[in-house]
Amino acid sequence: MPTPRRFFVSDAAPPPPTARYAHAVEFGGLLHVTGQLPVDPDAPEAPLPKTIGQQTELVFKNLRRIADAANYHLENTVFVRIYLLDFDRDYVGFNTVYHRHFDNNLSLPGRTTVGVAKLGRGALVEIDLVIAKAFEGNEL
Repeated sequence: MPTPRRFFVSDAAPPPPTARYAHAVEFGGLLHVTGQLPVDPDAPEAPLPKTIGQQTELVFKNLRRIADAANYHLENTVFVRIYLLDFDRDYVGFNTVYHRHFDNNLSLPGRTTVGVAKLGRGALVEIDLVIAKAFEGNEL
């Protein structure tokens, strides 16, 4: 039976886990990326950005860094889970940034977006995702 590969990204971004988990786990040609907060990898103790747009961009920076470290591509994302602290206020602003990162209608991932009562460090957004491994003959 295959063994899952776990990825811990140690070079600056994203910040190291504060609990016992991997940044990502690869199994069966899929990379399951742990939920990321808008923490600046160059200054992990710094205050979080104030706006949903700034926070969302920073989350995508961290997600891309993990995907790259595992030799996956964010463009091959098959599913995204989004957690918004204030769904009604931030949904439109979040989507403005999200659509810049997933701008090809032919390769949009599945998606769930939920409002939550609280996120770590007072963040406005957290995102986790699943990315498929692209290989020759596997057009995503």
